[in-house]
Amino acid sequence: MTIMRCELDGKLAVITMANQAKRNVLSEEMIDGIIQGLAEASEAKARTVILRAEPGVKVWSAGHDVSELPSAHRDPLGWGDPLRVVIRAIEEFQAPVIALIEGGVWGGACEMALACDMVVATPDSSFALTPAKLGIPYNISGLLTFMNVTGIHVVREMAFTARPVSAVRAQALGIVNHLVEPSEITGFCVDMARGIETLAPLAISVMKEEMRVLASAHSITPRMFERVQGLRRKVYDSHDYQEGVKAFREKRSPCFTGE
Repeated sequence: MTIMRCELDGKLAVITMANQAKRNVLSEEMIDGIIQGLAEASEAKARTVILRAEPGVKVWSAGHDVSELPSAHRDPLGWGDPLRVVIRAIEEFQAPVIALIEGGVWGGACEMALACDMVVATPDSSFALTPAKLGIPYNISGLLTFMNVTGIHVVREMAFTARPVSAVRAQALGIVNHLVEPSEITGFCVDMARGIETLAPLAISVMKEEMRVLASAHSITPRMFERVQGLRRKVYDSHDYQEGVKAFREKRSPCFTGE
């Protein structure tokens, strides 16, 4: 079964996650497919990419595949984690990537959507940052993705409460560029992409890279980084991390103790 497909239409590439049975969970297979789709788009010299789920889904993506997370004693969101790899691939892709959002966007999928250059969503979509439900501390680069899109108070609320943010509120917070009805969203995104196609691709590519560099230009000393990494190691070596992952797999509510 193909869980991802990439379709080329002139200078537009449409990458579609097609594993509704598993809520488009970001497994290694799914992420490899998205990265391969980006590679095909690059080879075809696409000037725009649309990243989407199949029309009409209730969940755009459920985020990390919890079954692939390490049980303990290893950073679940390290540099080589597949999610980090696909985020970098989207950010470093030479042309704009438009996230076409229908349904709920959870956890790591929320970061993947926000890593895109523009976000177009249906009014019934929602966004939730959910690592606290699993006992996972999000890493620095992941939190920076959120902080570059919206204010730190919003990021704190999303991270600390794990409650979904509605598409209407997300637009007001600057997370979503446009709200479009489901029947019109595909045409809207394609029209946006076609408009971009008529403009200077080299200029757009350079501006995208300039903004990526500027967005990551936050100073942090080696000592500060080591301190944060030490705190993270304490969490993923904890009982709470093991309990969070185990509870998710057993489809029950976790019992966190702070230990």
